[in-house]
Amino acid sequence: MTRIVGDGRDEQYMRLALERAAAAAEHDDVPIGAVVVRNGEVIGAAGNERELRQDPTAHAECLAIRAASLTLGGWRLVGAELYCTLEPCPMCAGAIQQARIGRVIYGAPDQKIGAAGTVIDLLRSPRMLQRVQVTPGVLAAESQELLRSFFASRR
Repeated sequence: MTRIVGDGRDEQYMRLALERAAAAAEHDDVPIGAVVVRNGEVIGAAGNERELRQDPTAHAECLAIRAASLTLGGWRLVGAELYCTLEPCPMCAGAIQQARIGRVIYGAPDQKIGAAGTVIDLLRSPRMLQRVQVTPGVLAAESQELLRSFFASRR
């Protein structure tokens, strides 16, 4: 597992998520990546695999959460942070809530279904199980460019 310390760690972990996003594009999945970190250690990482698995739930965030749960041997990811290149959707926000992740850091906002404040805010709603700290816009330009390039190549 990867361990990063010092200043700029949000950017460093987001770069790991961007690597996973780029890898997802290699198998024709939308380039979105996610990394779960706890106590300075990467405990789960994934890129989108919806096309690869033909599974609508195979979002990068859900796969990274599953990997982190396997690493820790349990589903409670208390104290963990999730880095994702695109703002989580409602399904992923629900998984984040259920896993008890305390902080989400994302790159690009999702203007269509963003569930961390852009369209709705499931992560910080007082009606939800817990309030998740959200840090938006980390390496947003790089995340947006990866998505823009991917979709431009398909038009």
